[in-house]
Order: sequence, then C-alpha cells, then structure tokens
Amino acid sequence: MKLQKLLSYTRQAIEKYNMIQDGDKIAIGMSGGKDSLALLYAMAKLRDFYPKSFDIIAITIDVGLPDFDTSSMMALCDELGVEYYVEKTDIYEIVFEARKEKNPCSLCTKLRKGALCDKIKSLGCNKLAYGHHKDDVIETFLMSLIYEGRINTFAPVTYLDSTGITLIRPLLFCNEGEIRAFTTKNQLPISKVKCPADGYTKREYAKQHIKLLEKENKGCKNRIFTAITNSQIPGWNITEDI
Repeated sequence: MKLQKLLSYTRQAIEKYNMIQDGDKIAIGMSGGKDSLALLYAMAKLRDFYPKSFDIIAITIDVGLPDFDTSSMMALCDELGVEYYVEKTDIYEIVFEARKEKNPCSLCTKLRKGALCDKIKSLGCNKLAYGHHKDDVIETFLMSLIYEGRINTFAPVTYLDSTGITLIRPLLFCNEGEIRAFTTKNQLPISKVKCPADGYTKREYAKQHIKLLEKENKGCKNRIFTAITNSQIPGWNITEDI
C-alpha cells in the first residue's frame, strides 16, 4: 500500500466519523507493532495538510517486559517530528509475578489503559488514537457473536466518561494485509517483544475462521464490514453528513 492510499483511508474514517476537531491534541498509543507504527506515520503526514489544525504525541506504556527496546520508535518519532514519551510501569511484575494470573490479558489491558489515560491527561491530550483496523473490527464482531451471544464490536469513536478522553480509530478502513505491506515497504521499525501469555487466543481463532470464510466466499470480509457500518451497533450507523 502506498502512502497516498493510507492517507486516503485515514482521512475517510476521520471525516466520516468526525474524529478530529480544531485544536485537538491527540496521543497515539505506540506498542511497537505494525498497526501503531502505520498510524503514527499516517497521522504525522496528515497533520501537515489537514484543514483542521491538530497536534500529536506518541506514547508507549512499558509494562516491564524483559528486553523491550523503544529506541527504534524514538528514532522514527524524531524523523517525523513527533514528541515521544515512554511511561515505565510495574504491570508485568504485578500480573505475572505477584498475582500469577492464569488469564492475564484482561487485567494487563485494564492496567495499561489506565496508565496510558493518566499519562496523556497529564500531557494535556484530549484524544487517544488506537491502530485498530478493518480486520480487528470484524474479528471483534465475530468474537462477540460466538462468546457473548450478542451483536457488537468497538465503535469508531468512544468517549471515556471516567477520564474525559475520546478514543478514536483512524485506521478502521484499512485491511491488515495493506498495513503489513506498508510497514514492510517503508521499513518501519517493528519492535514488539513476545508476551508470555501469547498463544492461540480467541482473537486468533476468529482471525483464522474469517480467513477461511474469505477463501471460500470471496468478498465475504468486506460484506461483513459493510453490514457493521450499516447496522444499529452504537457509533457505526451515520445517517447524515457530518
């Protein structure tokens, strides 16, 4: 995927769901994975010409995993002219050593999100951007059907009452494969460290089944996504121009 296409997808999502207003200060959550790197790149380039003025910073929550190195992300932020912050925490110690959680993902996610919101509020940010893409939307939708018995997925824009921060997802029109191709072509420095809890998760289960459905029914993935955008799931059905 070329930069022009990435920017086109990003701008389309931002404008359809009114994600950005003049004067916004947006924090980009940086994990070191392909999605957050592509989001950083897109938002930094869009900032230069978008008609609404906004500022961005990048922030990584260091949970304390051994050998986690943020230097390559720092170098990319310097190249793009984006302030970069690393918030060190003892989340790894709490989750894996002190509490020895058998199913640590939920607690770890909650603690990381709390640390992230606290830090970006202290930096004067009013919005937080995540690198969730089209595949994430569809996988979450399928997981909700299978494991929760309800029709749901995360919204393009979510206001977090407890923090006063608005969460936005500017990459939701991008396919995961396109993001992977973009980061490879532009040699973006992926620097994720494998988590001890990594394995065959519910999300991986959903991902593999969606791949099979797409293989057997070409265009199935896009039709599911269209159904989501036209549904009554909160935050998705936009019935008038913004």
